[in-house]
Amino acid sequence: MKIDVLDKGYIEVVDTLGDDLTPVNAARVSFGGRSEKFTDKDRRLSKFLIKHKHFSPFRHQHVMMIIKAPEFVMRQWYKHVVGIETTSTHVTKDHAWNEISGRYVPYEDFYIPDDYRAQSDDNKQASDGVVDDQEGASALWKKSQSTAIKCYREMLDMGMAKEQARSILPLTVYTQVWWTASFQSIMNFIELRDEKTSQVEIQEYARALKEIMLEVYPETTKLWEEVYWNDKE
Repeated sequence: MKIDVLDKGYIEVVDTLGDDLTPVNAARVSFGGRSEKFTDKDRRLSKFLIKHKHFSPFRHQHVMMIIKAPEFVMRQWYKHVVGIETTSTHVTKDHAWNEISGRYVPYEDFYIPDDYRAQSDDNKQASDGVVDDQEGASALWKKSQSTAIKCYREMLDMGMAKEQARSILPLTVYTQVWWTASFQSIMNFIELRDEKTSQVEIQEYARALKEIMLEVYPETTKLWEEVYWNDKE
């Protein structure tokens, strides 16, 4: 499953672990029970676990995906990579994160938005509407971007190390990440980023991720939505 996001980005599912039965069977191991088919009884148990914040069974469901997004989106995304820490002598987290390296390969793609948003008057970190001079904003955006790209490529042509030349690139450069995370971690990301106060671009990735979760774990995702997200609307 692959969903395009923004002008050149996407989220692509590589692999999954578990299904809707996984968390309820993980919870039932306490008394040796197990289901073979998801029923209303399983649905009630799953909802009970979600509602009462018994989250550990939902860490057995994992999704491995490839994400292509602008660097400024990934900087926000990485805050969620902390995952869920476990109590042990060696801290572990229910995620894995590997990113393409500009030390080895040159960057090629850069984000260009459909419109240019205006600064919100009552929220210092948010946008509201669009700037009046869309043509002028587009020209400035593309001019600054093309200048940086041109200099970057000229530096590479003269033999400058990629690890150094990349330093001049704008935050609109697209990067690529392999991310594996648990159901709980992904739900936390969606809850925080599919929200009107989040930056517009990362909202689009959160909505794409929600669509993926509804496809991969339909029952569990719908129950999570029913318990937590519907109350926000």
